[in-house]
Amino acid sequence: MAESGESAGADWFGAEVATFGDRLAGAREAAGLSQEDLAQRLGVRLTTLQAWEDDMAEPRGNRLQMLAGLLNVSLTWLLTAEGDGLAAPDEGAGRAPQIRAALAELSRLRLRAAELAQEAQSVENRLRQALAEG
Repeated sequence: MAESGESAGADWFGAEVATFGDRLAGAREAAGLSQEDLAQRLGVRLTTLQAWEDDMAEPRGNRLQMLAGLLNVSLTWLLTAEGDGLAAPDEGAGRAPQIRAALAELSRLRLRAAELAQEAQSVENRLRQALAEG
């Protein structure tokens, strides 16, 4: 996670300047994900993600948690611009490309872990249902 909401670069994504959709789009781009990639990983339609980024709709709580984890920002920052989020664009410009690549890979791994957890939950639910019926 980059900077705290109280840092000098916080105004870039601050509540007075940026909306939830702006912060979501910025975090998605910083994670190196396209809208299509993120929508697929979240299990939502592309139009749903686009509506979130355009501030035409808001995700439910479970999707908010997944978004924060996948994008490596705090849930509080996504919602209010306070807490751990993204730095202003030029604050990270001097960082090594390897670091950005590693962070993008970490985001992809977190997403895969979240997908596997959902799949495991689905299997567990089917097993519990089969036990209850049998």
